[in-house]
Amino acid sequence: MRVHGDGTSLWTLTHSTDFAVGFVGLLGNPLAYGDTFQITSDFVYTWNEIYSILARAAGAEPRLRHAPTTEIERLAPERAGQLSGDMAHSVVFDNTKIRRLVPDFSPSVALHHAAREIIEWHDGHPELQRVDPYLDALFAELLSHSRGGADGAATP
Repeated sequence: MRVHGDGTSLWTLTHSTDFAVGFVGLLGNPLAYGDTFQITSDFVYTWNEIYSILARAAGAEPRLRHAPTTEIERLAPERAGQLSGDMAHSVVFDNTKIRRLVPDFSPSVALHHAAREIIEWHDGHPELQRVDPYLDALFAELLSHSRGGADGAATP
């Protein structure tokens, strides 16, 4: 798996059931009118952890390869800004505000629990399991720039 940057920036993932508790709790609440809220979990992961958890849930041992964000954006200009402007920086949110209005909001589904659910859903939809030729070529190109070549094996 190719990971942008060094894979250590922090990211927050929120399961849909946890998000729903916060969202529904704000609906119709007059104290929420005209205001903005973060509805995120308190579970924080590095990109290395996210990819590793998902790989293991799929029954694979992750073999992470890091690519400079600038190289990914050079080869995939449509990603410019998304990686360097968003995903390359640590993102951790404060949920104090939503908890004041929605006391039941207490995210409980961590990625290591949800990952198996994600894989099972994907496995149950073979019609969606298609190789994207563009992404396949992009990943091959990124791997060819890594130290070990296309197979990802490290060289001394």
